[in-house]
Amino acid sequence: MDLDMDSMAAAIGLSVPVLRFLLCFVATIPVSFLWRLVPGPFPKHLYSTGTGVLLSYLSFGFSSNLHFLVPMLLGYASMLLYQPRCGIITFFLGFGYLIGCHVYYMSGDAWKEGGIDATGALMVLTLKVISCAINYNDGLLKEDGLREAQKKNRLIKLPSVIEYIGYCFCCGSHFAGPVYEMKDYLDWTEEKGIWSKSGKGSHPSPNGATLRAVLQAGFCMAMYLYLVPYFPLSRFTDPIYQEWGFWRRLGYQYMSGFTARWKYYFIWSISEASIIISGLGFSGWTESSPPKPCWDRAKNVDILGVEFVKSAVALPLVWNIQVSTWLRHYVYDRLVKKGKKPGFFQLLATQTVSAIWHGLYPGYIIFFVQSALMIAGSRVLYRWQQSAPTLAKNILAFMNFAYSVLVLNYSCVGFMVLSLHETLASYGSVYYIGTIIPIALILLGKIIKPGKAVRSKPQKEQ
Repeated sequence: MDLDMDSMAAAIGLSVPVLRFLLCFVATIPVSFLWRLVPGPFPKHLYSTGTGVLLSYLSFGFSSNLHFLVPMLLGYASMLLYQPRCGIITFFLGFGYLIGCHVYYMSGDAWKEGGIDATGALMVLTLKVISCAINYNDGLLKEDGLREAQKKNRLIKLPSVIEYIGYCFCCGSHFAGPVYEMKDYLDWTEEKGIWSKSGKGSHPSPNGATLRAVLQAGFCMAMYLYLVPYFPLSRFTDPIYQEWGFWRRLGYQYMSGFTARWKYYFIWSISEASIIISGLGFSGWTESSPPKPCWDRAKNVDILGVEFVKSAVALPLVWNIQVSTWLRHYVYDRLVKKGKKPGFFQLLATQTVSAIWHGLYPGYIIFFVQSALMIAGSRVLYRWQQSAPTLAKNILAFMNFAYSVLVLNYSCVGFMVLSLHETLASYGSVYYIGTIIPIALILLGKIIKPGKAVRSKPQKEQ
């Protein structure tokens, strides 16, 4: 078996650990399909637990499940022992353990060299454990004053141990997401809510949506394998890169970011396929006649939405969608005081949590601080755009698009290369343009205040 893995890995240019992970990751699709054939909630929880533990063992080894057990135990113990503060306790204990693993393994270096470990899966698992505890904490609160997401996801009753473990491991979703809510997992396994057999047009076939996700994954992997030899990340510290002119260096930054994104598109397409085929990916019916099923619960990326993003503000809605939703519900919204509007502090704090979640590399920290600046600058352009006459509005809309593409691909180099030296070498090679422009826009936004939004005549009459 090892010899077969060696020759197979060599044939496609991957390391054996990465190939083993990819095989187990793709196996989540048939594993999720078989979930549908398991009768009854309790056996389904057992199946989710058993398959999740087995896939983790085959991917990362025995120690992976021991690592996963720590935040799971911490979260469940906090819910069991102290419900009034279980959310915040789990948040800090879960993140504390994750940070410890980030520091110990420094996985980013291993990933760059073709290695892999369980830290990436631990990242997803940490978010699931935290959201479960916070929702159980919210179960003590009165519905008055709660946001819609809190009302929808709060847990009145403590999940059983087997429900909790099944939720953490189901469909191999801890490998690369998506993050979903305990309430949805329970409704799905117990065939309640939109999964009820008595529901409108119940139990639609997931086959077509699954096939679309699998074909998308194949296309994305082909794009990545084709592009990556032409745009290696090592070039940012290569002397030949420094000899290029400004525009060529800027273009290379764009292409390196464009290339790297196809790898994420592939991963998220596979995870989307596995959740869809299980049935959990179902998110309701359209209002059209006849109604059509929606399968976007597991959707983690809108490829065209990312590549042609109109504003950096919209990026969290199209990139790593489920983690962005988690950050909004469990960090951003909860930092806003009642009756107050969110500001730059909430944005920066949320991006900082996201950076720490990814790992303690300088490149991650710099990227997410850059992201906060990028979004704040884009908001300034958007406010000007809304109050401008039609011609200026169109010009500002194009400027916002060009700004977002420029700053995103400049910033994401730090996310990809990770080290401080390579990040600064890349940013410095284009004179820190992607840092200077957002700061200049934020400062200009303090001086040039937008007027009242220009409305058409019919709108004014309304």
